Amino acid sequence: AGVLDAVAAHLVMQRAVATMAPRDVSTTLNALARCRHRDAALLKYFAEEVVLCAGSYDPRDLAITVWSYAKLKEMHGELFSAVAKESIRKGRRFNPQDLVNTVWAYATVQHDAPALFDKVAAETIQKA
Repeated sequence: AGVLDAVAAHLVMQRAVATMAPRDVSTTLNALARCRHRDAALLKYFAEEVVLCAGSYDPRDLAITVWSYAKLKEMHGELFSAVAKESIRKGRRFNPQDLVNTVWAYATVQHDAPALFDKVAAETIQKA
């Protein structure tokens, strides 16, 4: 955890996330989740940055981002609301795995997103 703590401190102190590509952000969050590394300041910072630029995230990055927060049992309402909005807008571009990961994330943190769930249901029916 020492290395992760050092990386986290650097990212927060340098405000480095703002310059990262969406895939780099989602991959970093995924790594933190898989290592079960919960750093409240870092996760808050990532959430704030993702909210600002969620529109530039593709469906996979949106799904991985909320999956990572849910895996860490971190609920950031603004993040989940922003990702829900973008997920609805980009619904047709989601593949089945990304749909499953997104729904699982919202269920896990108990973030109510009925419009997102309706969109996922419609996309699932169309893809069936």
